[in-house]
Amino acid sequence: MVDNKLLPKLSQNLLEILDDDEYYDITIEVGNDPYVKIFRAHMVILNYRSPYLRRILSTNKKKNDGTLTNIKLPNILPEIFQIVLRYIYGGRLSLEEYDITDIIKILVTANELNLQELISYLEIFLIENKTNCIEQNFDLIYPTSFENDSFLKLQKYCTDLISKEPNKIFNSANLSSISEKVLISLIQHDNLQMNQIQVWENVLKWGIAQNPELSSDPSSYSDDDFNALKNTLQKCIPFIKFTKFTSKEFLDKAYPYKKIMPEELYDNLFKYFLDHDCNSYKIAADKEHNIAQNNLEILYRNGEGRCYSCGIGVEKNYIKAFEYYKKSADQGYLNAQFQLGYCYSNGIGIGYSTTNIKRAFEYYKIAAEKGHINAQNNLGILYENGLGIGKDLEKAIYWFQKAAENR
Repeated sequence: MVDNKLLPKLSQNLLEILDDDEYYDITIEVGNDPYVKIFRAHMVILNYRSPYLRRILSTNKKKNDGTLTNIKLPNILPEIFQIVLRYIYGGRLSLEEYDITDIIKILVTANELNLQELISYLEIFLIENKTNCIEQNFDLIYPTSFENDSFLKLQKYCTDLISKEPNKIFNSANLSSISEKVLISLIQHDNLQMNQIQVWENVLKWGIAQNPELSSDPSSYSDDDFNALKNTLQKCIPFIKFTKFTSKEFLDKAYPYKKIMPEELYDNLFKYFLDHDCNSYKIAADKEHNIAQNNLEILYRNGEGRCYSCGIGVEKNYIKAFEYYKKSADQGYLNAQFQLGYCYSNGIGIGYSTTNIKRAFEYYKIAAEKGHINAQNNLGILYENGLGIGKDLEKAIYWFQKAAENR
């Protein structure tokens, strides 16, 4: 039978050894100039109580000439090391006399010295006894819990807490100082009590804060500005649930930052929001999004359906179809330039006339020179028949050949 009643006396004797000026065989310099304190200790105890100190001592073999071994711990505060050293010797630590900032410092020092038993004890003590203090000092404790993976209990407690009240972080004056790892842990939480558009806005706020030269207005950004923000947020963006946005939120809040998104993600999201909502296409088109202006005419590709030209989702309206093709073509969208040429050559939404055939030739030529196969073929037909341009069989053959080569 083990009688733990005998342990307090052992603990007390070990602490007396620590306090005794005799028999020590190692000195420890703790802290940085100008605040350095020297502690006396015993190698045998440190070896068996701290894996970190054991590694250091293994490279500082005791000399036979009687010289004391000396090690330095510049990253630890002397007053905190004194507390931890007494725990190392006596196996006891009363935390009631310390405030929460000191307890966090003890936790960080315990991790530095690889004292796993003490780390677990401190985490449980904080969670079970200092809940109010954790909330009041959340700006300190939450980031600290993510400094490494030793504080998993505290990480989980803080993450669960913040998922219910995310504004504790997002409305904090210290938002800009939290790490990328902390931010990701928050936004990927399944039970985060915040709608996704607010999450996106706060992630943007954090990203902009990491780049002080950036304004909050993306319309003023250069390509370098967008690249800087893209690099900052590239690990965060995959955790934004964009499909929880409304179409209007996506167009108003995400579209202005499209250059920071992976191209494939942006294209998929744009189709997700707009392929099922012709009214949203009109919003996007009115914002002069060239793909939306083209897709407003062709709502679904590959023959799945059409919007204005076939009357799917809206009343059939060739004039509107022509109008949106024109807007998109004027912004340089290749397929719209071809389709506009097609409208001019066939009188769709504009009426058939010699003048419009000439305009068809102009748009076919623009699209053909950019490599559009159907435009190259149709341009060949115009040259072959002298429509909108003087008849020129040599050029007709040239464009037919270009179309054939590109197929």
